Amino acid sequence: MPSEHDWLAERFEEHRTHLRAVAYRMLGSLSEADDAVQDAWLRLSRSDVSDIENLGGWLTTVVARVCLNVLRSRESRREEPLGVHMPDPIVSREDGIDPEHEALLADSVGLALLVVLDMLAPAERLAFVLHDMFGVPFDEVALIVQRSPTAARQLASRARRRVQGAATVPDADLGRQRQVVDAFLAAARDGDFDALVAVLDPDVVLRADRGAATTVASREVRGAQAVAEQALLFARFARFGRRALVNGAVGVVTAPGGQPFSVMGFTVAQGKIVEIDVLADPERLRNLDLTVLDDR
Repeated sequence: MPSEHDWLAERFEEHRTHLRAVAYRMLGSLSEADDAVQDAWLRLSRSDVSDIENLGGWLTTVVARVCLNVLRSRESRREEPLGVHMPDPIVSREDGIDPEHEALLADSVGLALLVVLDMLAPAERLAFVLHDMFGVPFDEVALIVQRSPTAARQLASRARRRVQGAATVPDADLGRQRQVVDAFLAAARDGDFDALVAVLDPDVVLRADRGAATTVASREVRGAQAVAEQALLFARFARFGRRALVNGAVGVVTAPGGQPFSVMGFTVAQGKIVEIDVLADPERLRNLDLTVLDDR
């Protein structure tokens, strides 16, 4: 007969996938999301569960509070210039998303959306994620952010306006995305500047996170000509590029000699590349699970 601890662990496991999805949207970091979920388990294991009427709601609240503290801690450390910071990408094989990642990527949580969420104030991000993505009532959001329900509604509304104003809705057709990304890679490999410009939206944005330890600064580049020039610098690595799904959209993982060099997420809209998000931080790349790309 299972012990009370075993019973509680089973109930917790039923909610783990949901909790990890909440934490990933809140933090944009897979390791910090896992830490937040583990923190929720530790708190649950030390709590009197007889007082908990809705275990899923209780756990979601705990994870949300942990994430809010992490976000506030990040904000307090932002005296130093951060440059471009890329959320953790979720990399899957080109032929389909790993089942473990499906819940994390529901609601089309692309890299570009996570970048926008990173620009929100902590309480705004929490209100938007919990209410707009997971349907948590504003009464419950208000308790977490210690505001009135009306104030919580306003937080989510402000966040929603910023997201709608900055996040591009990508083409849903993966086949069309592949054609555009393939054209980009071919033009980069050939050093064809005009072909690169042709496949880029005039207002394209390139964000590259190279990490704090590298001598080449992380940066944001705007405009088709400037982004095409950056792509030409990438040309010698382009032949090592392998298509993958990056947060559910067509992307490219570059690994010369089997060593990860970059993960690139593309946002394609109306047949043009409108955003390119690049993680090229060697330390964070080492922590990514890219074994899903291994040939089977």
